[in-house]
Amino acid sequence: MSTWRTRIEPFTRPLFFVWSRLTRGKTLGVRGVAVDAGGRVLLVKHTYLPGWWLPGGGVDKGETTQDAVVRELKEEAGLIARTPPRLISIHSNERFFPGDHVLVFRIDAFDLGERSSEGEIAEIGWFHPAVLPEDVNRGTRARLAEIFDEVQTDTNW
Repeated sequence: MSTWRTRIEPFTRPLFFVWSRLTRGKTLGVRGVAVDAGGRVLLVKHTYLPGWWLPGGGVDKGETTQDAVVRELKEEAGLIARTPPRLISIHSNERFFPGDHVLVFRIDAFDLGERSSEGEIAEIGWFHPAVLPEDVNRGTRARLAEIFDEVQTDTNW
């Protein structure tokens, strides 16, 4: 699916990186692994990036990483955590954006509500970790293999 955001992303992403570096120095992001009662994992498709991803995003100034992942899950998928997220792993995202780090949290107890983000998420889906869509982002696929297939954790995203 090609949207205007997909077409302009290659041009706007470098500007976003410059702005992030100027306002944040190092950057910190979070991703949430939400698992439903059937063992399925929540994934999202952005309007501006190809493929399926774990929901998540940047940690805002003054926000804890746990608060950030709870906020991102609510915004992107309408997921409302009932218990605190559990830290699973920490990764360097140097390959994609120098100075960036990503923390992965797991959330097992939640309710589903309405998404609060507008225009960012094209689609949400629940998938069994053994039967993922072909177009799952490489980092997402690696994190799920580490969690569900006991593959050794790679500290690089």
